[in-house]
Amino acid sequence: MFAKSALAATTLLIVTPAMAVDTNLSVTLTTPSGAFEQSVIQYDCGPDTQLSVTYINAAPNFLAILTAPEEPASQIFASVQSGSGARYAAGKWVWWSKNTDANLFDVTLGDDAEPVLTCTEINNTP
Repeated sequence: MFAKSALAATTLLIVTPAMAVDTNLSVTLTTPSGAFEQSVIQYDCGPDTQLSVTYINAAPNFLAILTAPEEPASQIFASVQSGSGARYAAGKWVWWSKNTDANLFDVTLGDDAEPVLTCTEINNTP
């Protein structure tokens, strides 16, 4: 089926607790060109709050992996339609980034709710 495309662009490994037993989840993405990009971006989200986000770009799949507040483990956010910037969703959470700014929304709070986190990319370049 994928004879003409590159196989296994990247594999994600997440360890989550399940009744005192470690559980591993592996996701394999296939891209037509075999090319993918992974980057880890650190964000400053206010007093004493930093967030690390791993972005996986393996067209046509675009993912963000992060741990939302009060969540026990990282979640995989998949890209969804956006008017501007990059918008990712996982469960009740939406992570929306544009340029060096990003916001985390809890959709259960309503369409007009303020972001749970408002973040700015930490630039460590001198």
